[in-house]
Amino acid sequence: MLQTGSSATTREAIHSAAARLFRNQGFSRTTVRQIAAAAGTDPALVIRHFKSKELLFLETMHLTIDDEPLLDVPLEHLGDRLAELLVDLGGSARGVFLALVRSSGEPQIRERLRDTHERLFVAPLRRRLSGPDADVRARMTAALAGGLLYALWVVGDEGLLRMDRTELTSRYGALFQGVLTPRHR
Repeated sequence: MLQTGSSATTREAIHSAAARLFRNQGFSRTTVRQIAAAAGTDPALVIRHFKSKELLFLETMHLTIDDEPLLDVPLEHLGDRLAELLVDLGGSARGVFLALVRSSGEPQIRERLRDTHERLFVAPLRRRLSGPDADVRARMTAALAGGLLYALWVVGDEGLLRMDRTELTSRYGALFQGVLTPRHR
């Protein structure tokens, strides 16, 4: 049944359906017709409200991570806390991350992935670090974090997935801490 509610209700239904489909199927395997059908509306309304499938994707695929736990922990324990945060991360964050990675061949989507990397990982870490190489250490730690998520969620690395959670977080925490800690010359 096609939705006949208000414009705001229709827009929200499209937004919600698109977010779900993009998380589950990715950008390229999701069609405007599928989004419209899931929202109970006409495909023309999807385009009217969001202009294009790509713009709808960009509006719906926002990865968020609560970085508050990273702000309060002492710097010497930041690596362990970051590892715990990432290993426990899942749910919609996993779906958004996968959708962004799978669709990163599209220039605007690659830009969103780059922005997400900067906003969620690099910037919060850089705020915590000091020294002349703080930016490099923040970026290297963010790259390690992205690599962990990639290994767990994209590749599905069985060795890491089978590892005891405590050991996985401890080992990754040590890796993160090694990069976060300034080198003394």
